Amino acid sequence: MMPVMPDVSRETRDRLDRYADILLRWNQRINLVSPHDLPHLWSRHIADSLQLAQMIPFGPISLVDMGSGGGFPGLVIACATGARVTLIESDQRKAAFLREAARTAGVQVRVCAQRLEVADVPPAQVVTARALAPLPRLLEWGTRFLRPDGFCLFLKGRNAEEELMTASSGWHMATTRIPSRTNTDGVILKLSDIRRVTDHNNE
Repeated sequence: MMPVMPDVSRETRDRLDRYADILLRWNQRINLVSPHDLPHLWSRHIADSLQLAQMIPFGPISLVDMGSGGGFPGLVIACATGARVTLIESDQRKAAFLREAARTAGVQVRVCAQRLEVADVPPAQVVTARALAPLPRLLEWGTRFLRPDGFCLFLKGRNAEEELMTASSGWHMATTRIPSRTNTDGVILKLSDIRRVTDHNNE
């Protein structure tokens, strides 16, 4: 069954239309979305990212998106919310695309073209990632960019529970699982109160 696109405002839809158009043009030169997935751009990639946008509190929330690639989910979130979004993407060509796509869509984002291990961005209230790395690695990176009162939103697939089990040996966190509406095997992990196990033991 085809996933249903969430309801969005006309302004948001216009921004997403412009974003999708430029992505399709640039995708002929650099690999932003695999050719196999292009027919599912809206129903899979954009709708998948919009799920996270609906979990962002209203207002000028700061958000860091790790490994933004073609703009999922960070640029979609920027199109759909008033969040102050920073996109971290080390590939210089993809970073150039993100800047041009944001300009074309009419949204203001900061693009940080650095590796996650060395990226220098202020801590944010929300950290996001999609199809980037196993959860323990995401936590290593994400806690660098997360405010103590913030939370992470990670889109995960069928291995989510296994990754949570692996991560539990090194991290304490409050975990909320939200079933994905675009992938029957998918889940959104909302993680807060994230601490290393060693930090807890030293208290």
